[in-house]
Amino acid sequence: MRVVIGSDHGGYEMKKDLIGLLKELGHEVVDFGTHSTEPVDYPDVACLVATSVAREPGGNTVGIMIDGAGTGSAMTANKVPGVRAAACYDTFTARNSREHNHANVLTLGSRNTGIEVAKEIVKVWLGTTFGGGRQMRRIEKMLQVERRFLREN
Repeated sequence: MRVVIGSDHGGYEMKKDLIGLLKELGHEVVDFGTHSTEPVDYPDVACLVATSVAREPGGNTVGIMIDGAGTGSAMTANKVPGVRAAACYDTFTARNSREHNHANVLTLGSRNTGIEVAKEIVKVWLGTTFGGGRQMRRIEKMLQVERRFLREN
């Protein structure tokens, strides 16, 4: 699987650790930055990650974005049509976001999630597939909302 990853300055150290894990797990990794602890705005990087995922809708590319809480990056990524970003704080939310919500971008908070928990979240998130079935009806409803607002603009 191809994993595009990014962070703001607060998530830089966690991102470095997660890149190592992703490579150990055999994933292709594309790092969108940041590449230091110098301050950057998380919306800029989250947009790069989300746009990259949206451009490859087949499901073989997913994204991971890390900021301080994980919330702002999820909000930003979800503005990109085709993206279903989920802020996950434990393995339950990670599994659920993939199996039930077909999430294609995972966001993490470096200030509220320890690195070992973050690694477990990533493993579960990447290892969980979309359940389909009755969940597909709900995903289609999400897409209908997205399409409605795209048409209005």
